[in-house]
Amino acid sequence: MLVNEACIDIGKLIELGADFDKKEDGDYHRTLEGGHGMHRIFHHADSTGFEIETTLLETVKKLPNVTIWENTLVCDMAKTPTGFSFLALKDGEYITANSHFAILATGGIGRVYEYTTNSAIATGDGIAMAYRLGAEIKNLSYIQFHPTAFNDHHTRECFLISEAVRGEGAYLKNCNGERFMQHYDKRLELAPRDVVSHSIIFEANRTGSKNFYLDITHKDPEFIRNRFPMIYKNLKDVGIDMTTDMIPIYPCQHYLMGGIKVDTYARTTIPDLYACGECSCTGVHGNNRLASNSLLEAHVFSRRAAADINEKAKTAPKAYAPHIFDLHENAPKIPHGYRTQIRAIMQNTYFVIPNVDELMNGLEQVTDILTVLDNGVFEINRDYVEARSLATVAYIILTEAFKICSESEELPNMPIFEAPDEDRY
Repeated sequence: MLVNEACIDIGKLIELGADFDKKEDGDYHRTLEGGHGMHRIFHHADSTGFEIETTLLETVKKLPNVTIWENTLVCDMAKTPTGFSFLALKDGEYITANSHFAILATGGIGRVYEYTTNSAIATGDGIAMAYRLGAEIKNLSYIQFHPTAFNDHHTRECFLISEAVRGEGAYLKNCNGERFMQHYDKRLELAPRDVVSHSIIFEANRTGSKNFYLDITHKDPEFIRNRFPMIYKNLKDVGIDMTTDMIPIYPCQHYLMGGIKVDTYARTTIPDLYACGECSCTGVHGNNRLASNSLLEAHVFSRRAAADINEKAKTAPKAYAPHIFDLHENAPKIPHGYRTQIRAIMQNTYFVIPNVDELMNGLEQVTDILTVLDNGVFEINRDYVEARSLATVAYIILTEAFKICSESEELPNMPIFEAPDEDRY
């Protein structure tokens, strides 16, 4: 379905004005990324997501029947006899909204880790709310760690050095300036993300160093600047010229393949509740997503969700039965430090190669935090909402991982190969 319907959504984006790169002959330029067998990815230089988002936002803003609330945090949602009610914080004020149908498109869970390519708002709020409503959550332990996030050792939010850089010929090098992927996989730098991430961890253990680099300095400087303008600018801003300098990189959390279980119309297990994008689990990514398939998944499944809702809306009731939320007025703020604790636990127990021996201890610590946040009465603010979401997500991940280990099955993030013997170097 994803492949067969892809042309519908790519064609629609082009119709709306998305400016994908073209070759001199006028045909669209397609790029290659790790694990791919063909050049098949439509792109806009190295900022495809931004180009698509901008195109869609400009289109939606022109629609008279759409209202956009920016910088608004949904704090909670409730199922009602006529659909759903939402409690949100906008400009410091509580507001509520009601709907017959709801689509959760809340992104990933990156902030459950100390280091991630995700933005600050990727706290798993949609997954946590769906879980509290009773929706089935599937494969939340299927977490992808991108092998080449920029590593400056100072910031929690690591910007991505796109896989396309390796697709265009960049080399991975260790602390000694040596290529090493030949010791781990015959596909070298273009092996799938999990293989490359595991290889870097093995190599770090072998060398005793976490200093790794991407080197594309052997390519034409003008080509690099034109092909990767955003990456080039981001690196220049921190004093690195990728045309002459190696780029410091290290794996960090990047993407979630699991999430709220949905069918082929993005329907969750709760009637009239849909989920699209990274917060959903469609199953198309398995336990290791191929680069750029997430953009395609989001478009195909959201279009199908919209079609399903449009059909159901014809018979939807005219009125709403709103839910009255408890605002916890005059309640204390949550104790400081819960989010930091959760990130440290997840980084220690379920990073690139899971620390199986620490899973139970990590789960117990997260359970204690979640119990406090679920059962206590605290001021409903951003800190509380996000800490509770992170605790919920971490609890689901570690519970699932511990269950898999208890049943003597292999965790999805475990390496499929062993570290090579030293005499192979």
